[in-house]
Amino acid sequence: MSTDDVLAEVGPRLRRIRKQREVTLAALSETTGISVSTLSRLESGLRRPSLELLLPIAQAHQVPLDELVGAPQVGDPRIRAKPIERFGRTLYPLTRQPGGLQAYKMVEPQRAAEPDPRTHEGYEWLFVLSGRLRLVLGQHDVVLTAGEAAEFDTRVPHWFGSTGEGPVEFLSLFGPQGERMHVRARPASSKRTGTEDGQAVP
Repeated sequence: MSTDDVLAEVGPRLRRIRKQREVTLAALSETTGISVSTLSRLESGLRRPSLELLLPIAQAHQVPLDELVGAPQVGDPRIRAKPIERFGRTLYPLTRQPGGLQAYKMVEPQRAAEPDPRTHEGYEWLFVLSGRLRLVLGQHDVVLTAGEAAEFDTRVPHWFGSTGEGPVEFLSLFGPQGERMHVRARPASSKRTGTEDGQAVP
């Protein structure tokens, strides 16, 4: 990949990282001292990224500079997952590229959670690493234990979370629609379709 190709990908990456952290341009501007217009131009590719601009943005997001630039670590295929906190649940991204199939390790704390099934387009696969995971899918209400897996059409009302007996760690694979539900959307109790899943909302 040429230098121009790498630089062309910086803008979309900056926007994706900012939106994943649910930070507005105004808030990022206040933190970095970079004007909103400059940040907007960076994200849209109209402003060429420079070290002077990227350093404060990396510090504001608390990510390495090479994550903003997308520089590959030569000879090292390992993915250094940085945790994302969403709705009381911790998510560890296991895939690098945006779009397409996404994989996450999820850690659900022990807590009392009332199932609130939601629907969205897509398909999901779960695999329990440790603990017990409660899955409500349509008329089914089951508990998955370590080593068990489940797969389902997410157009069927579904919810998964703590059984209240202890924490649970599990893997989740889903497409772009599922990524929006799990990672990007804000809780919206008034809407049951096209919003976040509600899996981690007590």
